[in-house]
Amino acid sequence: MLTLIGILLIIWLVMAVLGFVIKGMFWLAIIGIVLFLGTAAWAMLSRNKS
Repeated sequence: MLTLIGILLIIWLVMAVLGFVIKGMFWLAIIGIVLFLGTAAWAMLSRNKS
């Protein structure tokens, strides 16, 4: 499960970077940042419960 969360975090980070690099894809950066933060928060909450 930790591997899946790590892969998701990497994907969201790549989406955010691409959104900032490619002009006109700012929405992709916003989505990437939101998903990255959501996944990171979910991982921290899941880790604390077990």
